[in-house]
Amino acid sequence: MHDINKIRENKNLFIQGWEKRGLQVDIDNILDIDKDLRKTITDLQELQTKRNDASKLIGKAKQEADDSRVSKLSKDVQNFKKRMQDLEESKLLLSSNLKDQLSSLPNIPHDDVPEGLDENSNIQIKEFGNKTKPSPNHFEIGEEIGMLDFESAVKLSGSRFSILKKDLALMERSLANFMIDQHVNINGYDEVSVPYLVKDDAMFGTGQLPKFSDDQFKTEDGFWLIPTAEVPLTNLVSNSNLQVSDLPIRYVAYTQCFRKEAGAAGKDTKGLIRLHQFPKVELVSIVKPESSIDELERLLSCAEGILKSLELPYRVMILSSGDMGFSAVKTYDLEVWLPGQNLYREISSCSLCSDFQSRRMNTKFKDNNNKKIHPHTLNGSGLAVGRTLVAILENYYEGNGVVRVPDVLQPYMSGMKKIGLKS
Repeated sequence: MHDINKIRENKNLFIQGWEKRGLQVDIDNILDIDKDLRKTITDLQELQTKRNDASKLIGKAKQEADDSRVSKLSKDVQNFKKRMQDLEESKLLLSSNLKDQLSSLPNIPHDDVPEGLDENSNIQIKEFGNKTKPSPNHFEIGEEIGMLDFESAVKLSGSRFSILKKDLALMERSLANFMIDQHVNINGYDEVSVPYLVKDDAMFGTGQLPKFSDDQFKTEDGFWLIPTAEVPLTNLVSNSNLQVSDLPIRYVAYTQCFRKEAGAAGKDTKGLIRLHQFPKVELVSIVKPESSIDELERLLSCAEGILKSLELPYRVMILSSGDMGFSAVKTYDLEVWLPGQNLYREISSCSLCSDFQSRRMNTKFKDNNNKKIHPHTLNGSGLAVGRTLVAILENYYEGNGVVRVPDVLQPYMSGMKKIGLKS
């Protein structure tokens, strides 16, 4: 959500920011609505003053038994009330219109975000590890070892669902436990178990609504299935007045996530890459504005640490203005190497959202000068568990139906060193 005061003060900053995202925004229309709203509020205040003054004069006229003046003033008060009622209705309409306009517009990219329309303008800033030799695709490996069952998933739920069995199911659970332990015990995040169903306000607060409703699952009684734990975790501080001593706040949660993938028709229809339901470990930070850039680097480092511990090759990309998410001002993508596909695939997005979400959530904190300001929010996958499983299957495949278990996972899998036909 954008601050209309800042748009009013520096509209060119916003015009340029949205143009950097490839958007042409009629900002003058927004400012006209704002101008009409402010005039309506001023007119209301003036009428309120006139009505109050007239009411006082009525009392005085009654004391003086001036019935003629009482009658005239009473008519004036009724006229004021009628005009105020009309202005209140105009105020509600203008406020709603302004909110709709502002809430539908994405955040403004940070200065160092590369300009571009899509992923082709993303820039690689780091690469870790050596790309492993080619392997079969993960779904071929999973089916070969008899632990990945898409046929039963289709029978139960339809396409874009999966069933993991035996040691592969154990590996998925072990991955989640390993990630949570790492983020809690080493990186200092507080673990939270959150609901998978949330209200409209929670989805609005983090920017999923109203613009992206078509990509979300909604129940018949009005709840939304979470597309990411970012939604409930970030909204833990919605409608809150925090203290500066409360910050930074760092949360981690393991959840199932649900997305329609409405815009991904025909993409990644096989395997675990793009499912309607998928497990993910999510990191969320709420921090002081002056420390948010450093927090983004910290968040990225925490997500990288998981890949390094698993010894999976990856690279770090800074996303272009046209490829960033709706709420982000700056985003790093972690892309893991998948030898079965001979390419890098996203496994985590680490984003700084500035005060965009905290404004939508009505979240503030008192700084050292006792001034109430909006904190900055950040989020990132730490990591997408399913895609991490994909990366292990393809990078640790030894052939002949055998997959080696990464060293750091072995304690979580009762010392198991390999899974598969001959494990």
